[in-house]
Amino acid sequence: MLSVLVFLPLAAGAALLALPQLGDGVIRWAWVAIGAVEVALTVALWIGFTRNPPAAGEFAYEAHHAWIPSLRSGYHIGVDGLSLPLLALTTVLFLACSIYALRRQDRVRWFAALFLFLESVSLGVFVALDLVLFFVFFDLTIVAMYFVINGWGHARARQAALQFFLYTFIGSLALLLGFIVLYLAADPHTFDIVELTAANPLAGNAARGTIAVVAIVVGLAIKTPTFPFHTWLPPAHTEAPAAGSAILAGVLLKLGTYGFLRIAMPLLPEAWRRYALVLVILGVISVLYGALVALAQTDLKRMIAYTSVNHMGYIVLAVGAAGLLADNSEHARTLAITGAVTQMVSHGLITGALFLLTGVLYERRRTYDLDAFGGLAGQAPVFAATTAAAFFASLGLPGFSGFIAEFQIFVGSFAPAPIFTALALPGILLTAALLLRAYQRLFLGTARTETGFADLTAPEAMSIIPLMVLSVAIGILPRFLLDVIEPAARALADLVVR
Repeated sequence: MLSVLVFLPLAAGAALLALPQLGDGVIRWAWVAIGAVEVALTVALWIGFTRNPPAAGEFAYEAHHAWIPSLRSGYHIGVDGLSLPLLALTTVLFLACSIYALRRQDRVRWFAALFLFLESVSLGVFVALDLVLFFVFFDLTIVAMYFVINGWGHARARQAALQFFLYTFIGSLALLLGFIVLYLAADPHTFDIVELTAANPLAGNAARGTIAVVAIVVGLAIKTPTFPFHTWLPPAHTEAPAAGSAILAGVLLKLGTYGFLRIAMPLLPEAWRRYALVLVILGVISVLYGALVALAQTDLKRMIAYTSVNHMGYIVLAVGAAGLLADNSEHARTLAITGAVTQMVSHGLITGALFLLTGVLYERRRTYDLDAFGGLAGQAPVFAATTAAAFFASLGLPGFSGFIAEFQIFVGSFAPAPIFTALALPGILLTAALLLRAYQRLFLGTARTETGFADLTAPEAMSIIPLMVLSVAIGILPRFLLDVIEPAARALADLVVR
């Protein structure tokens, strides 16, 4: 079932390209149907996982087949409590984007096929338990998003797409270097993540451990993105189509932070502890820098892009704090890791919704400039209410998933890193200030133009509102999510200090 989940979108995308007689309307609804099937498969996986959860440190729905025997690299996949929530997030966001694309879209066939390909390779990253397999899926996400930005972006799409590709591809090369160091250190040589985790091949080898952890962390930090590796993100988001931005922020950024949890922390625990404080510092800088720069923006989409730097900084703070040794900090480490995964899910839902909402603005007025709007609440009340919910969720208001995630991160990080955690707290205040100010400029006061502003259409509402409903569900009843994450987070917390 797990392989079907991963490769069904790829097969569907190939079928769309192979059947030129299909009209645009049929292609749009076929894309939505595949997205719905993917969500249904994920729900089935979730139910089976919760009814028969794997033991600590083990994986459900595991499949292992020989692939490149000479390198001891195999098609090894499986899920645990760290990856299953991200699988669910991925399928939900891609379904939302397929519904959003029911509106008019140029070159629908290629657009749908690219997104289906991107869904397959993104899911592949979250289930891969082999470093080569992880790397292949990881790199293919870069290729797919390059074509999405370049083919359907705005005026400077080519420049932004090229910058995105080159920057993130350099990161993937650094990642590959770290993987090779791990492979050569293992005896016998292997790229299998489960075997490498058990062997801990670089224990006691500080020099090689440093090379591996620096290479892997830099590669993943570029993808996250963490300060100072974030400069590709604002232009990529600004020039990408709305659905592309939603996937870029909601899914692709999570590949970096997921890599910290799946690869860097369990495979390099000694080196991770040695440099954990550096990650904590970079996380705090990202939180404050992202919020301050976002506060200065007049372009709404660029502002939301910088809030992603801010929100991903909380995750980097948490995973760094989990590597700091402190008395009686086992529970704190578990809480920090749980909060990091919850924040990945929460940020994906909320920021995915925000970027789709910016697409509504651009569709109506062909600009993201905050100064071009005003008084929209009276003209588009559903749009105004949905945007208000997304803004309040993004600033961490209780009742939304952001509050659950950030509260866990701060509590879990405070025990091992109290000073740095306290320094990150003003980031919440800055985020609240910039979002509320943006809302005032967009929706309150008098309209800047007499031109009317149409409210959300049915496809727009059906793609965005369910994302906010899920955020509220996690904010009010988080146990269905936390019960899946916590056992895996506890097992990872134990691996970090072995």
